[in-house]
Amino acid sequence: MSVNKLILGDNLEILKTLESESVDLIYLDPPFFSNRNYEVIWGDAGEIRSFQDRWSGGIDHYIAWLKERVEQMHRILKPTGSIFLHCDWHANAYIRVLILDKIFGINNFRNEIVWKRAETVKGNFGQGKKALDYNTDTIFYYSKNSESNFIQPFKDYKDEYIEQFYKYQEKDGRKYRLISMIGPGGASKGNPFYEFLGVSKYWRYSEKKMKELFEQGLIIQTKEGAVPQRKQYLEEGKGVAVQNLWDDIFALSASSKERIGYPTQKPESLLERIIKCASNEGDVVLDPFVGGGTTVAVADKLNRKWIGIDQSVQAVKVTELRLEKQHDLFSAPFTVQLHKYDYDTLRYKNAFEFENWIVQQFGGLCNTKQRNDFGLDGKMPDNTPIQVKRSDNIGRNVVDNFIAAVMRSDKKLFDKNIAEKKPVGYIIAFSFGKGAIQEVARLKIEENTIIELVTVEKIVPIAKKPVIRVEITETGKEEKGIREIQFSAFGESEAGIEFYSWNFNYNSDLGFKADILIDKEGKQLVKFKAGGTYNVAVKVVDNDGLESVEVVKLKVNGKIERE
Repeated sequence: MSVNKLILGDNLEILKTLESESVDLIYLDPPFFSNRNYEVIWGDAGEIRSFQDRWSGGIDHYIAWLKERVEQMHRILKPTGSIFLHCDWHANAYIRVLILDKIFGINNFRNEIVWKRAETVKGNFGQGKKALDYNTDTIFYYSKNSESNFIQPFKDYKDEYIEQFYKYQEKDGRKYRLISMIGPGGASKGNPFYEFLGVSKYWRYSEKKMKELFEQGLIIQTKEGAVPQRKQYLEEGKGVAVQNLWDDIFALSASSKERIGYPTQKPESLLERIIKCASNEGDVVLDPFVGGGTTVAVADKLNRKWIGIDQSVQAVKVTELRLEKQHDLFSAPFTVQLHKYDYDTLRYKNAFEFENWIVQQFGGLCNTKQRNDFGLDGKMPDNTPIQVKRSDNIGRNVVDNFIAAVMRSDKKLFDKNIAEKKPVGYIIAFSFGKGAIQEVARLKIEENTIIELVTVEKIVPIAKKPVIRVEITETGKEEKGIREIQFSAFGESEAGIEFYSWNFNYNSDLGFKADILIDKEGKQLVKFKAGGTYNVAVKVVDNDGLESVEVVKLKVNGKIERE
């Protein structure tokens, strides 16, 4: 299964295509039932369609809509996998009883996590509301079965806890507490009985181990006849075990550096706790409602593989920008699957990456060997060979070479496909010349040999990417050598423009690292220090998810010069 992938589309249809038992952890934050009147956040066509489908009925329709998606999630979870479903009080009882208990089973319920997202919320008691306001969400935690992964999370000790319990201190400043060494359960648990420092007890350690600890200065007897105790240093403690009330992580404030402009964006620390407690490095994390991209961004940072799905072009593209901003040379690559693809981007993409990608889109399996492969790039599930040419106007010579390679690679399969009147192979390219088309026709008529010529456009829809121009205007404002410049971006696309994104210190080696993720107007007022040279990049994204970038090189001296 292809992972580290953002997918644009209806999550139900995409979930159906994922392999059974292929995902380790699922976190989903679906639109809350309470949000039915103000749920449209990004405002693009995909999100609006999804909104209309979801709220065409009441709570029963909402539960039915969510249930069929959770059924697919249960199928694709590994036996050791877990699911965390985020909701609020409007529908949490329905979701637990009618969806999660029925699909995962009551015995696989692990926790109802109560997330206290704020100390206080803006109340309605002044308007006569006769109920308490809500400052919590619910996160239901279920496992696929009893063998699920679970790693107990811990949080740091509070200062008052340290003062109360770690009240002793070594000369070097290390704080410690004294803990009991009495063996719990006594003889029934196999604890040894002996005398130590004049005290006879069932001890937690063997007599030899007790002597070693004493010689190391780790055992203290506060007075003669007192039960000896062991030192436990503050740095040895894991912290306080996290329980089901999560009151140490708050929702993002308006001024938070994590903010990207997504109203229901969850804090990274919340997803970090969930991902760490139910998965290991290298595991696959799925978010079928990617929204602002927090789940996949955190999964990527924690060295997990991931899949993110959303109906909204803007959600997918903003998440892509988040990932690009946090990536470096050592980050794992990722792909973005859209409804339409730009010809130039595909045509001049890295050849190996393009071959793997288009073979997967065609439903085939990639050739990972790259040696002794007879020039073949993949195969269909029945092992019929695939060759990819990242070119236009493919000629007859490609067909001749392909036939020879197919025969050498597996003559038995070649003969079998001819006998059954099936294709002996597939050639994928952007377009085919007259010679290739005529030779394929001849082979079929004269030699009963079928080769299918498949254009890239038959596999994935191709569209024109947007065009963009940028104008700069000096505002005339200058203070202490700081010049102010107005940037105006103008994008054009048959699909319509979705948003702009800006990088004010663009470096071609590092790639586009967005300083402004979402700009609907394409206008930015920026201040520059005089005497410098600057590269400003603006990216335009259209309603198909296609994009273009324009880089403006400026010299800010006595006057502003554009290179």
